[in-house]
Amino acid sequence: MFENLSDRLTKTLKNISGRGRLTEDNIKETLREVRMALLEADVALPVIRDFIAKVKESAVGQDVSKSLTPGQVFVKIVQKELEHAMGEVNETLNLKAAPPAIVLMAGLQGAGKTTSVAKLSKYLTEREKKKVLVVSVDVYRPAAIKQLETLANEINIEFFPSDISQKPIDIANAAIEHAKKFLFDVLIVDTAGRLHVDKDMMTEIQDLHAAINPIETLFTVDAMTGQDAANTAKAFGDALPLTGIILTKTDGDARGGAALSIRHITGKPIKFMGVGEKIEALEPFHPDRIASRILGMGDVLSLIEEVEQKVDKKKAEQLAKKFKSGKSFDLEDFREQLVQMKNMGGMTSMMDKLPGMGNMSDKIKDQMDDKLTLRMEAIISSMTKGERERPDIIKGSRKRRIAAGSGTQIQDVNRLLKQFMQMQKMMKKMSGKGGMQKMMRSMKGMMPPGGGAGGPGGGMFGR
Repeated sequence: MFENLSDRLTKTLKNISGRGRLTEDNIKETLREVRMALLEADVALPVIRDFIAKVKESAVGQDVSKSLTPGQVFVKIVQKELEHAMGEVNETLNLKAAPPAIVLMAGLQGAGKTTSVAKLSKYLTEREKKKVLVVSVDVYRPAAIKQLETLANEINIEFFPSDISQKPIDIANAAIEHAKKFLFDVLIVDTAGRLHVDKDMMTEIQDLHAAINPIETLFTVDAMTGQDAANTAKAFGDALPLTGIILTKTDGDARGGAALSIRHITGKPIKFMGVGEKIEALEPFHPDRIASRILGMGDVLSLIEEVEQKVDKKKAEQLAKKFKSGKSFDLEDFREQLVQMKNMGGMTSMMDKLPGMGNMSDKIKDQMDDKLTLRMEAIISSMTKGERERPDIIKGSRKRRIAAGSGTQIQDVNRLLKQFMQMQKMMKKMSGKGGMQKMMRSMKGMMPPGGGAGGPGGGMFGR
């Protein structure tokens, strides 16, 4: 998400961040570039006008002129206003109600509403330790009811049955009674979607809202529709007392206009964002972290949280014990690391959260392509157990067999073995005394000149 906006802003702000002195002229030129970047990102005009006015007001103030690094202060001002536009802090779900806490989900058809119900259920179950019940009141589309049932079974969440012969309010009330009887903490109600906002739809969901009185009313909206997402959210917000937004399909949105427009236009916070098709691909929306990501400064906090949530701790401990016992890192361990990386959204997703990674060259980005990770996994899977344990026995005929079995070329097998040997050396350094420091020094030596992490224009891989 935000690739285009991030590229434009980091290039623009790189030009000014090194300035020892800011003038009306260079601020004016930079703000014009920032305005163009926001327009290209499909940010709503009222948001851009407000954003530029606030940045200008702060930039020509006393704090910047007195600073020893006014250019860097200007970048901080832009970051602060990006945070302000998106809501400044993450607003969590309010589930402080007599059980069950009812969450009503609204949205247009195709926005990813039903999938978001499943994602939110999994999130609340695993991270908040809540007992969750889901129900669909979409009596117009039997497929929507079936879809939610299938997703609920997939993630082991209880589904309350419904069918098209029932009325939405009756279904919801029956689900509430069931949730009370069997002590569920949260009930998520999936409502009917439409292809566009219409009067009948609004009347029906208003009546449903009045009947069940949810503590949270979340609107699901597709990030790829840009500022239209904000306008649609506003139409729903005028009809319903929305408490927050779930922004879906952010992994497919290179612009970011929706994220920057929604809070300003609706006055409602973005509480979550969908970051992929997988059922666990839902993240709390942190405006400060997103602003940092937009400016190429990374999002290390989210990366740490992701590692804690998704890395298999048992397997990580087994690998650590293996090193301590003096055994070497083999191809089976290497494959396990690739699987763990895939569970975290792949190399590209991880790199997006590291400082300065937005400024990697296209050549390096191609080397980090997640398709390569899948290819490497396929190559290792085509090896015998003995070959994985002792890669040095993999010679000519074995390489040909492995390449044929994985649908790759011999040079791909050679490349994998070379990368494995580099990683094996790194792991060997880690397992010795003062290993982590040695490894960091060797990684530093592998980086190109001037490659420290930092703000716009910095990062591990400089241009």
